[in-house]
Amino acid sequence: MRADARRNAELLVSTARDVFAEKGADAPLDEIARRAGVGAGTLYRHFPSREALVEAVYRDEVGELADRATALLNEYEPYQALANWMREQMRFVDHRRGLAANLKFAVRPGTETMNWCRDRMLAAAATLIDACRAAGVLRDDLEPFDLLRLGHGLAVAGEFGDQADADRMLDIVLAGLRGQD
Repeated sequence: MRADARRNAELLVSTARDVFAEKGADAPLDEIARRAGVGAGTLYRHFPSREALVEAVYRDEVGELADRATALLNEYEPYQALANWMREQMRFVDHRRGLAANLKFAVRPGTETMNWCRDRMLAAAATLIDACRAAGVLRDDLEPFDLLRLGHGLAVAGEFGDQADADRMLDIVLAGLRGQD
């Protein structure tokens, strides 16, 4: 892809993220193109359908969340990095509820995007788990997929509570993840 085409695609994804956050996944695609400063033809050349754009936005967001694992490890001790990443994962799940119906249609199990997202998130979780284990602060039987299920499950469980409830539930789970003294 040419540099200008890549920039346009990235700009469209970034703009779509903002518009979807404001207006939901059914926001007019023409508005996304207009806000990005490109024509509708450019949008449709890169993303031939709404589902393709939703998928690209989701992939971009998952990539950012996965990259946060390393960034947090560079900033915090391993266990605090894991705790912070779990909080970010829960917020990620909670804030994607509006896209959930479109995501289920666009990002089905077994698709390239779903496999890519799963692999990125599992690698991020494994990085955090490995760092915690090396520091001796995490139980031995935790697997990367466990960490993802816990974060997702807590986000869903906290759907009708407030942020304090979600934080308290995560604190309880995190206490159970600590290594045995």
